[in-house]
Amino acid sequence: MIISMRRNSTRQEIEQVCERVRDFGYKIHSIEGEERVVIGVVGVGDVTPCLESVEAMPQVENAVRISAPYKFVSREFRREDTRIRVRDCEIGGEDFVVMAGPCSVESERQILETAYAVAAGGAQLLRGGAFKPRTSPYEFQGLEEDGLKLLDRARRETGLGIITEVMSDRDVDLVASYADILQVGARNMQNFALLKCLGRCGKPVMLKRGLSSTIRELLMSAEYLVAHGNPHVILCERGIRTFETATRNTCDIVAVAVLEELTHLPVLVDPSHATGKRSLVPALSRAAVAIGADGLIVEVHPCPEKAMSDGAQSLDIGQFHRMMRDLDGYVALRKQMTAALTPV
Repeated sequence: MIISMRRNSTRQEIEQVCERVRDFGYKIHSIEGEERVVIGVVGVGDVTPCLESVEAMPQVENAVRISAPYKFVSREFRREDTRIRVRDCEIGGEDFVVMAGPCSVESERQILETAYAVAAGGAQLLRGGAFKPRTSPYEFQGLEEDGLKLLDRARRETGLGIITEVMSDRDVDLVASYADILQVGARNMQNFALLKCLGRCGKPVMLKRGLSSTIRELLMSAEYLVAHGNPHVILCERGIRTFETATRNTCDIVAVAVLEELTHLPVLVDPSHATGKRSLVPALSRAAVAIGADGLIVEVHPCPEKAMSDGAQSLDIGQFHRMMRDLDGYVALRKQMTAALTPV
């Protein structure tokens, strides 16, 4: 349930409403706004008696049920877009944010060379895996904390924020001590112990859609993060598993538009995992701009043919720079069209 207070309600009037809600056995999840306060309420059972009681209070403008099962990530709860500030960039705002870097942190030279190169190309954040979930137990699993230290050095030298994956609730505190954004990979989208822990970590989280997950399931996983205290959630469409074999996954590009309707959270596209082929990454990146995504997370490696993981889908430095130059025109055009369609 969402309770909208009358403009300029006093702190005492707000607390009276909160007490009334608690009397019915419900919990206050969040209180947002200054001049016009909106109170989020959660609980189980029929909310009708509580809703009618609260609506009768003179300081309440209106109270409504949230019909979506994902309460606090829905557009019903928050109409305006969530904007997440990470160092010098804002995700979910007017800018198209690009996160770029290798699949895995392999060495000091590799990550520093890549960091300087993607920064020069216009990326705002450096991606790189220190902990790697691999299908085979015999493949490279990442440098773990040594990899995090290398990412931290790259951040200090280039000024880029860093995003890196966390695989276990046991590692959340460690990864959060280094990363600006913690990434939840597709295989862990419904790792609820991990999601609960990330809800309490105090750092933004990027949640990737699971390989066979519906949009509703993605939003329910995001709800876990927000319900446990973390409103700074970014969604990522990275392709789902279908019968198609021409690409590594099938990018559900329309999911970006669907999510725009259903949630206030920012949405990114991962063209590298969605296609599995570096030749297709620029085209899908252009599509991400056109459909309204808030940014990209893309794999870049100084020497893809020698990469320890995902070399086939990684752009080299030159390809990344060319793609970014091409995207500038598309991003500028999108801003012009958005401005033209925005009511004065």
